[in-house]
Amino acid sequence: MTTADQTAEESPTLRGSVPPVREWARTFAIGICMGSADAVPGVSGGTIALIAGIYGRLIAMITAITPERVWTFLGAFVPTDGRVSVREALAVWEEIDGWFGLALAIGVFTAIIVVTRIVHVASEEVPTLLFGFFFGLIAASAIVLLRELHIETAFQAAAGVVGFGIAFLLSGPVAFLDGGGLLVVFVAGAVAVSAMILPGISGSLLLVILGQYTRMSTTLSTFVDSLAGLVTGGSLAQTIQSGTVVVTFVLGGLVGLFTISRAVRRALDRNRRATMAFLVALVVGALRAPISEVQSTAGFSADTLLAFAAAALVGAVALLLLDWYAVDLDLDSV
Repeated sequence: MTTADQTAEESPTLRGSVPPVREWARTFAIGICMGSADAVPGVSGGTIALIAGIYGRLIAMITAITPERVWTFLGAFVPTDGRVSVREALAVWEEIDGWFGLALAIGVFTAIIVVTRIVHVASEEVPTLLFGFFFGLIAASAIVLLRELHIETAFQAAAGVVGFGIAFLLSGPVAFLDGGGLLVVFVAGAVAVSAMILPGISGSLLLVILGQYTRMSTTLSTFVDSLAGLVTGGSLAQTIQSGTVVVTFVLGGLVGLFTISRAVRRALDRNRRATMAFLVALVVGALRAPISEVQSTAGFSADTLLAFAAAALVGAVALLLLDWYAVDLDLDSV
């Protein structure tokens, strides 16, 4: 018979639960790489996780986070009998591999903030080069994915056609997306974040398709600047305005991570090749988005076209080198 003292001894302690600094640093560094990849269209954070050897652990962590465990974790901090149960909270935290997820998330968000700052500046100063680079990334990503895709049935082909059609139509000027409110931001967050864990499928690419990539990059940079500005007497109203959009996106991302991403996993389990045909076709159809962006911001002339093509070549070479030296992507293992 297990006594209360034995149970307490077996329960994890905070000191024993925290991983070594070296493990924290390694996970944080992987998060930096994943966040940097997730912040640019055409490169997937899931691919980086695959390269780093943590993809299985990442999926296991996400799957382990259930409403029951969340409820138990939060309930452990509600005082009962005059005290909270830190050991019970730590037990749930370890079940979901919480320290790993925390270090990874900090790395991802740090990189996203830095990269989106670069994108924000580039979108204002050199939009043709920026979107040309993105076009190259997306095109090379499509080549890599199409090389691994095998269509065997009419249903799989139809799924590809539908995916291409959706991406191509949404990648052009769409009024309700361009002027969309917080609902569009929420949906964009849910869709983008749910795709970030899939090798080969970029969450930022889906933001480009939905016409929200530049908007979110600019809003995040504005929010970070306004937060820093509050220290020197900046505008609280601007912080609230941009912060509302960022928080809405994050909430959408959390919902997507635990709903849409699981639905995609089920679809992959039921009909892997049709699902991958749909997802890969999204990448191909999204090639229209960078062209539309340049057309609307700078217009195409001989000089613009040359700069766009040169930047696209750089982007394509960068991604193909990553694919060549880093990982041999096998869609059947996704």
